[in-house]
Amino acid sequence: MAAKATAKQIRVIKTDSAKFADEWLQVCSRREDSVLDVEADVAKIVSGVRTGGDEALFGFIKKFDHAKLDVVEVANDEWDDACDAVDSADRAAIGKAAMRVREFHRKRIPSSWEMREEGGGYMGQRVRPLARVGIYVPGGKAVYPSTVVMNAIPASVVEVPEIVMATPPGKDGSIRPEVLMAARVAGVHRVFKMGGAHAVAAMAYGTESVPVVDKIVGPGNVWVATAKKQVFGQVGIDSEAGPTEVCIVADRSATPAWLAADLISQAEHDELAQSVLITHVKGLVTRVQEQLKRQLAELDRREIATTSIKNRGAIIVTKNLAESMRLADEYAPEHLVLAVEDPETTSKTVQNAGAIFLGHYTPVAVGDYIAGPNHVIPTGGTARFFSPLSVEDFLKRTSFMKFEPPKLRELGADIVRLSNIEGLTGHGASVELRLQKIRRARREREAAREAEL
Repeated sequence: MAAKATAKQIRVIKTDSAKFADEWLQVCSRREDSVLDVEADVAKIVSGVRTGGDEALFGFIKKFDHAKLDVVEVANDEWDDACDAVDSADRAAIGKAAMRVREFHRKRIPSSWEMREEGGGYMGQRVRPLARVGIYVPGGKAVYPSTVVMNAIPASVVEVPEIVMATPPGKDGSIRPEVLMAARVAGVHRVFKMGGAHAVAAMAYGTESVPVVDKIVGPGNVWVATAKKQVFGQVGIDSEAGPTEVCIVADRSATPAWLAADLISQAEHDELAQSVLITHVKGLVTRVQEQLKRQLAELDRREIATTSIKNRGAIIVTKNLAESMRLADEYAPEHLVLAVEDPETTSKTVQNAGAIFLGHYTPVAVGDYIAGPNHVIPTGGTARFFSPLSVEDFLKRTSFMKFEPPKLRELGADIVRLSNIEGLTGHGASVELRLQKIRRARREREAAREAEL
């Protein structure tokens, strides 16, 4: 009954309504920072692990992960046994996904480069992998071997020497075999049974059992996201991950049942997930609502999806396709599905989206699991300035430069002038002293030539 009531309660917002601006702003402001304020609690956990090491970490694992452990790291025998326990067909599917994701991320790996200029200028960039990275893989409401694959493989592709993974254990202290299997094929080197803010703190500051990493990536709940923000600076992090979201733009060629399924596929992740349909075809609204009611009633995770669609979902009715695309770009979704007749042409107008799914046969699930592009994508409107996780997230670039005397003589006066403009005369003096030596050497050479004559 709850599903039936909810399906009818999905918000329908019309752009010609007098209230549209306020209603649309509410949709776009989907980040729920006020839902749960955990800053202070997370700070205590982070501080506890930082100062208390393993003793504090094991205490938090018992308190929050509800597992009593003697050892936090997965042993090789345990890992091998877990991989052997995975169904052969499941193993093949995970392996195929890993292969395709690996192949995609190999296509364009940034490389070191250098250039030389006349007069002795030499400069460039050296690109190297980070020494050790931490992959966070959530647990609890679902099992995510795909998240292991998506987070670890870009690091593996650029040959990060050590890839560490943290994921919450079950109450019996075990990790799902499918997750450990994914870690094996994705190139993870070490796995630790820990979740939440304490796992992030352990990887950021290290304990007797957990090594310090250079960067932490991967999605998680509000505790994990807050902990990542708090340890940033001690380590690098990827873009801040919020609840998943999908925005579907549909025209008359779309199938209502498929649209409803795509909305539900994101809603079933989390009660805070957001599913938005934007269409200028008014007849789709009622038919999609009917399909939502029917499909939610049969869904395994219907309570989660129902809550998400009721509280966060929306159908936006526009004047035409152009207005639909303008609103989608303003929304800047994590996942943008173009359920339209000519998706390739339509996609060329998109400026803000984490990933674009073109046409009627490319649901978000294609990208979530097996297409190849990464499914760790910016959420909450941050697609305006963030990009999907990629090999670049596991590389660091170091610039280098060298000036020989002729090159410094050529550009030195400009450096001095620019430093004086900024009032940083010490900068200019560091150049001027060298220029004086260059001038003296030049005068001495000229004097020596005149003496020979």
